[in-house]
Amino acid sequence: FAPQAFGAWTQFATVASALAVAVCLRYEQALPLARTPRAAQALLALCWRLLLAAGVFAAVAGALLGAAGWLPLAAWLAPTVVAMGLLQALTMWAARAERFHALAASRVLQWGGAAALQVVLGWWLWRRSGAPAGEEAAWALALAVPLAALAAAVPLLKPAPLGGWRSVCLPLPKARLRRRMAAAAQRWRDFALLNTPHAFLGMAQDALAVALLAGFEGAPAAGFWGLALRYLKAPATLAGGALAQALYPRLAAAQPAEAQRLVRQVLLLLGALALVLALVLLVAGPMLFAWVFGEPWREAGRLARALAPYIGAHFVASPLAPVTMAWGAQAWALRLALVGQAVFLVALAVGLTLGGLQGGAWAVSAAMLPYFGYYFWRLSHWYK
Repeated sequence: FAPQAFGAWTQFATVASALAVAVCLRYEQALPLARTPRAAQALLALCWRLLLAAGVFAAVAGALLGAAGWLPLAAWLAPTVVAMGLLQALTMWAARAERFHALAASRVLQWGGAAALQVVLGWWLWRRSGAPAGEEAAWALALAVPLAALAAAVPLLKPAPLGGWRSVCLPLPKARLRRRMAAAAQRWRDFALLNTPHAFLGMAQDALAVALLAGFEGAPAAGFWGLALRYLKAPATLAGGALAQALYPRLAAAQPAEAQRLVRQVLLLLGALALVLALVLLVAGPMLFAWVFGEPWREAGRLARALAPYIGAHFVASPLAPVTMAWGAQAWALRLALVGQAVFLVALAVGLTLGGLQGGAWAVSAAMLPYFGYYFWRLSHWYK
């Protein structure tokens, strides 16, 4: 695929991800905290209905944004949002049951399957035209995401909730289940009121960053940024996500001293790995991207070098997202995230103005390191 195709897909994917992260109003994140099968069943039924409502909203929003010419690949918005939201809910359902083998298989299917399908479709388009696929072929990049998400959801369907899947998915649930759903919505309202804005604003940050890049540097720059961040954040998404799913239930059940010890151990382990990752990118980022993706993508490697400190810090921070949920500190996390997002976007805008694409990347790294440093220090001293 040419950078123009990745640019269009990146613009679409950031909007789809921003919507998908909030489709269940983050009630799925409370599933590992539900103490009884009945409470978990009620939460899952609530998530299912919120997911359907989000699908209708995404279909309408996609039609309007596509008609206005503001969103590439707008027809794919609703199926992508629904598939990703379904996978998020089932991931938390499997984490509650501690089905870590199923979670591992699901992650491989989601990320490996999407990448493999994109490669196959890109190869097919290349064979047809004899040249890299441009913006008109970005549909092939979009198609792979919901298909892989649906495939990744299959291993997570066991165990079935109380009463079976039919009880959760009935168009009109029984009166007792409706009452439990209302109680669950009230009991875990902090996830809707605090965690949803936190998660949504985090994804909106990516969407605004892509808009800034496209506005300052054009669609190819958004493509370089999108490809670089997709593969640079892949280790945090895969290994870090798996670690977060295992850490979340343990933190929820742990005493303060044990919880603090676990967080410090995770910080030290991830910090050592992040240092190696950042050094590799600083030394060999451009060469690695040119070797793996082809010479036209060397610019993405230069971008990876500039983003290396930020990527290293993000690698450590990503698995720690459940910590504040388990500790009931979502309000604090939301306030801090708002500061971090403002710092990120201001640094990117200033860097783009003064130094172009590379200047924006170096500015983000320089500005975000102190922010992440404070975040890590605060988590490691939370109970002192």
